[in-house]
Amino acid sequence: MTHPRGPRSRASLLALGALGVVFGDIGTSPLYAFGEIFAGAHDLQVTEERVLGALSLVFWTLTLIVSVKYVLIVMRADNEGEGGIMALASLAKAVVRHRRAASTIMIFGVLGAALFYGDGIITPAVSVLSAVEGLEVAAPELSAFVVPIALVLLIALFVAQRYGTARVGALFGPVMLAWFIVIGALGLSSVLQTPSVLVSVSPTYALSFLVAEPALGFLALGSVVLCVTGAEALYADMGQFGRRPIRLSWFVIAAPALYLNYLGQGALVTRDPSAADNPFYLMVPDALQLPMVLLATVATVIASQAVISGAFSMTAQAIQLGYLPRLTLRHTSATERGQVYVPFVNWLLMFAVIGLVIGFQDSSNLASAYGIAVTGTFVITTCLITVVARHRWKLSWWVVGPFSAFFLVIDVSFFTANLTKFDHGGWFPIVAAAVIFSLLMIWRWGSRRLQRHIDANALPLEDLPALLRDARLTVVPGTMVYVTPDDAMPPALVQRARLLGAVDQHVVVLHLTTADTPRVAPDRRVRILTSDERCLVAEADFGFMEPPDPTEAVSELGRRWPALDPRTCVYAFFSPIVEPAPASAMVEVATEAYAFMQRNATDPQRYLGLPADRVIEVRRLVAL
Repeated sequence: MTHPRGPRSRASLLALGALGVVFGDIGTSPLYAFGEIFAGAHDLQVTEERVLGALSLVFWTLTLIVSVKYVLIVMRADNEGEGGIMALASLAKAVVRHRRAASTIMIFGVLGAALFYGDGIITPAVSVLSAVEGLEVAAPELSAFVVPIALVLLIALFVAQRYGTARVGALFGPVMLAWFIVIGALGLSSVLQTPSVLVSVSPTYALSFLVAEPALGFLALGSVVLCVTGAEALYADMGQFGRRPIRLSWFVIAAPALYLNYLGQGALVTRDPSAADNPFYLMVPDALQLPMVLLATVATVIASQAVISGAFSMTAQAIQLGYLPRLTLRHTSATERGQVYVPFVNWLLMFAVIGLVIGFQDSSNLASAYGIAVTGTFVITTCLITVVARHRWKLSWWVVGPFSAFFLVIDVSFFTANLTKFDHGGWFPIVAAAVIFSLLMIWRWGSRRLQRHIDANALPLEDLPALLRDARLTVVPGTMVYVTPDDAMPPALVQRARLLGAVDQHVVVLHLTTADTPRVAPDRRVRILTSDERCLVAEADFGFMEPPDPTEAVSELGRRWPALDPRTCVYAFFSPIVEPAPASAMVEVATEAYAFMQRNATDPQRYLGLPADRVIEVRRLVAL
């Protein structure tokens, strides 16, 4: 019999874990967000009215974007328990009828993923650097060591990724719980000294600021958005923790602590306008500043870990959905299938982050570069959730329309405000996102173009039995499993018959497909389409968060088709080598890029986990 408190205890443990993984970014944003409004790229002069207006903007930004939009609304749109921009796009795509609309929705999802990568590069750099900069307050003589220390921490973080987060993940929750308690207590102490700042929770102060000084208020929005750094993580990590634990940890712990800390920083700046340069650390008593630097550094490393893990997970999804070439994926946990390590992405992120720290030198410069991409993601999320609300939840346009219009006004306001930071470094995430988006779309375009070329020259699968009975071909003993992404005659089989004049005694054509859902139940994974005494045609479905595993499908087929022995069968696959054909300059450049990515993709044998001593690869040059 289950103890009645069991489910509550489990939810509490998950909520504690969510504090570390889900709320790392948004939880450490007080290190730089509020100070950036006044001492950032636009250098806003401190007055009491502006402080109250900025506090009100922060309060209502956290409330509307995080609490209402993400926690209460967007998190309802789970794709079989999974979240994230790609999962949301797949969910929206599945509920629309028109093929062109479905393609457009997936393009929006890919653009959102590219923007995530763009800002994900900045987050570890700005978080860790802002924490270590506390030394400038606690020990000014160590100021020259801020950048070197940040670099050492970041390099160590990326080097440690190969070992996975399972061993240290248990520490994330308690450390972040301590962090939220401390920053909440610091904020409360400051608010008690200047309780008048509590009036800023009224939206009238935000509106008054924007109406009285529209130009300055508009510029301030570009820095206010820093307070919701990592808001998308609430939705992206839903599959790991669940909706209820994330909501519990947000409303009970994270949100109150953040509100108190921002109010405390505003109270400090009201008392001492010069504290606007670094209100977070100047709010800390002198005796506790060094311990606070240490705690902040650990918290920002945890926040950075969440972003890096998110990039790995997003990469795995993009590969499965056909928007990236095969990359080496290493699963770092025997119990959690979602914990993966992607070496190529890890080292690419590391060099990009190191370059940002060396190039920008301090967190204020980096904060100026942050915001354009993430607010673009906010706009895309609102558009996609509108499709889901209308077509999946079947809500009336009278409900969906006002909701969408309201949040689009907010999202677009933040996006346009952040465009003013383009010359201050905001160009970097946009350029990075544009490059990533181009590569994702080029791979998708090239893959489809290549598949159309192969299909145009392929034989129909219905001709397979006749081919196997062709008297001119030599029958080779054994069973060959042809792994293929489509339902045509496998090119490897045709090439083998044409060039070697041989076919196998038993042939299995295994078509691998990717579902629009995160995972496929094992009992629904494999379907036999046709079979006779010599050949079997089957289909194996894998979710977009699952690694394709032909050996698993073959093991299941071996129980249904006696001629197939999973221990002795040989696997064969076709690897076309693309060579650009004469075409327009744009097409040639895109084809060259696609061919380069294809040449550098992970070997199919390694990616699919096929046995090393039972694989045949058939290659052919294809001019596109």
